[in-house]
Amino acid sequence: MEYRLTKMINSLTIRFRFFQLCLFTSFAWMSALSAQTDNPRLEVKGDQIQLDGRAIKIIGLRCSNALKSEASTDDLIAALDLYQSYGVNTVTVFMMGSRFGNVKGYLADSSMNPVYEGRLERILTATQQRGMVTIVGCLYWSTSTAKEDLAEWSQEDADKAIANTARWLAEKEFHHVILDPDNEGMASRSEKWSAESFIRAAKAANPDLVVANNTRQDPPNEDLNMHFGKPEKGKPWFDSEATPKNAPGRYWSRFSKESHQQDATFYNYSRIGRYTTEMKADQLEQTRDGMENFNGHVLASTWLQCVPNEGVLGPFTRPGGLSRLGLNDDSGGIWNQDIDLIHPDAGILWWLEYVRDNY
Repeated sequence: MEYRLTKMINSLTIRFRFFQLCLFTSFAWMSALSAQTDNPRLEVKGDQIQLDGRAIKIIGLRCSNALKSEASTDDLIAALDLYQSYGVNTVTVFMMGSRFGNVKGYLADSSMNPVYEGRLERILTATQQRGMVTIVGCLYWSTSTAKEDLAEWSQEDADKAIANTARWLAEKEFHHVILDPDNEGMASRSEKWSAESFIRAAKAANPDLVVANNTRQDPPNEDLNMHFGKPEKGKPWFDSEATPKNAPGRYWSRFSKESHQQDATFYNYSRIGRYTTEMKADQLEQTRDGMENFNGHVLASTWLQCVPNEGVLGPFTRPGGLSRLGLNDDSGGIWNQDIDLIHPDAGILWWLEYVRDNY
């Protein structure tokens, strides 16, 4: 009796220890998986962009006014799961400027504005949790009033702002970011600053950060080129601000600035989210080219970037419609009617469905 009892106890002990081992192994495996998923790491290896060691193509949406308000930040975060369901793995946000958004993400002393820093952190936390890439833009000069408090800035001040952003990303352990120091080279062209110096400052503050060139200066020290940065052999390239090249009156010019109102309150953002049949075909061809011959494609649209002070209630993060507004088809040129109003079928759903079905 005593022997059987001892044997039973030993058997239970062995089973319990086996259960402990299985539980520990499962927990360790899940923890490792969770760590990989919750804190993805972006790197550039040769001409590849890699996320957690796996080569990826950037499939993105340019949401440059996402920091404009708490509501716009909330809207983007709420839309991320839907975007991801269509195959989108990247969004672009900006600390400064953002096409009439006038986001003042930097203070005169080159520090990050706490208001916009907080919104950026919320977006980066949300994309990090989903294993998505985020392109974080720093200087967005152009026609924005965001630079009006920075009139005394020198190259050193601009470098410091970029370095502060890069250092903050390291401190927050956001490793899923591509930093865009100077959107389209706007600041460097305006102030005769050096893109090479911008990149050097970012790398000194955060050596592991992926830093892009988005200027025509051709610096030697970027990790990748995008948009205005020319493709280079041995380095990744993708268009981070792709629009139809055949829009009547050019997409960011008359097509989206013309107004039929006498007071021209829609100086920026008319025909919001409208695409003719021909424009859609061109955008899809660019998407195919970017995915097959380069490192991806980021859609830029008035739908995603418009702002309330321009007479509409954007930016719109919902996909919207299929934009069946052909130039020469049976729609009768709806694309050009009541251009100051939001058309019920306007949007980017047509592009998202293409991405979902093909990539």
